[in-house]
Amino acid sequence: MPPETTTPGTTTPGTTAPGASKPGTTEPGTTRPGTTASARPADAPLPVPGGRTKERARAARQRKVLVYASRLLVLVAVLGLWEWFARTGVIDPFNFSMPTKIWDQIREWAQHGTAQGSLWEQIWYTLYEALFGWIIGVLAGVLLGIVLGRVRFLADVFGPYVKVLNALPRIVLAPIFLIWFGLGPASKVASAVVLVFFPVFFNAFQGAREVDRNLVANARILGASNRQVTAQVVIPSATSWIFTSLHVSFGFALIGAIVGEYIGATKGLGLLVSASQGTFNAAGVYAAMVILAVVALLAEGLLTFLEKRIFRWKPADSAETR
Repeated sequence: MPPETTTPGTTTPGTTAPGASKPGTTEPGTTRPGTTASARPADAPLPVPGGRTKERARAARQRKVLVYASRLLVLVAVLGLWEWFARTGVIDPFNFSMPTKIWDQIREWAQHGTAQGSLWEQIWYTLYEALFGWIIGVLAGVLLGIVLGRVRFLADVFGPYVKVLNALPRIVLAPIFLIWFGLGPASKVASAVVLVFFPVFFNAFQGAREVDRNLVANARILGASNRQVTAQVVIPSATSWIFTSLHVSFGFALIGAIVGEYIGATKGLGLLVSASQGTFNAAGVYAAMVILAVVALLAEGLLTFLEKRIFRWKPADSAETR
């Protein structure tokens, strides 16, 4: 049989031309049809795992530092302008005082006490009234909010009365509580309770109403009773709503205690404000307000810390990672 011959430029079956790639393989630097070439060069270093996470963490830290520095700058600018305006006569220092006099007043109270006693005793007295009223208001608001949120009949019956009471200016109730309970801490606690109750109640009520119906249905399919659904599904779901109201409500508790002390009391920061006003001591009024602001900020920080510890499962705010 004569040997097979090939003409130039042709190949026999099962063979490949010199320099041609075998079927199923690609030459270096080429890609198969339907595939895309990698944007990374062959000699480029591989991406480091977690590098993007580290960059986000670094950006978050830098943003936090920038925020705190900006806050400090705003505070210094406001105090500096206030001091400068008071010293140059742009504003009346008798009525508006100035930051240096306010600081001197706080230092004098801390070192030598007030006319009503030690400064720390006044702070503790106000804090005790506010904290006690806050606890009672939170418990009552959460309990009634969850109950009315779960039982529609009770919500329909008591809903109008709650709305009417919420529409009343609750600050004007402080003189009535003073008549009922006297000059002691009970009247200030009552003022704090009525200010705290309504924000917590409405948030707890809305949180109970906004529970995912699928979760409730699944719990009932598994045989959960109404009490178990409330304890294991409704309350945990409404906790974030309730914690949102706690930040605002503690400030309301402080306001209730201060207003009650301002109207009539034997001790407390509100009494310091009233006494300073009676002697036309503007620095004393502002000093008591500064002390109250510091107490409120510390309480806010504590609540924020507790919220982060309890809700550590929640994803971080997207705005913090930008």
